[in-house]
Amino acid sequence: MHNDSDQTFSPKFIRKLKREEITKPIKPVRMEKITSILAKKEPHFHTVSPGSSADTALSRMCHENVDYLIVMEDEKYVGLLTEHDIASKVVITNRQLAKTKVRDIMNKGLPAAAIDDTVERCMQLMRQHHVRYLPVFEIHSFRGIVSSEDILEEAVNNRMEIFDAVVYTDSRYGVLT
Repeated sequence: MHNDSDQTFSPKFIRKLKREEITKPIKPVRMEKITSILAKKEPHFHTVSPGSSADTALSRMCHENVDYLIVMEDEKYVGLLTEHDIASKVVITNRQLAKTKVRDIMNKGLPAAAIDDTVERCMQLMRQHHVRYLPVFEIHSFRGIVSSEDILEEAVNNRMEIFDAVVYTDSRYGVLT
């Protein structure tokens, strides 16, 4: 018997749940492609050149209200510079912002995502490499940056579809997992 005061379930109810859990087919979740995130982002990039100083880059981040800048040289992606890079590689080490070049502190070896990767694949890459940003490429052409924040927003926006795959409603007992 379900008791609202202590949130416990009877052994009979638990056995019923276990039987249904085994026999009830699971609806597959349709994983979004990373293009769905890129399509929602601004069409232009916030960029900086590798020869710029860290203080110029930080000023641009503040002015444009962004956490990172894409480092471009001759219209090609060469790296990514984040606020964390400036803090950990310049400020904490007492280097001078004006004398430190972006090329010396930018991220050059980030794992990359392909334009047809799923959101789930990008999450795996971020977790595996302990990064918060992924450059996205179509063959060798740079298409944008996807952040962990972008992925979280996508998951929240699609939460009902995701939750429908693992939660079902039983009119007699309410929502169960």
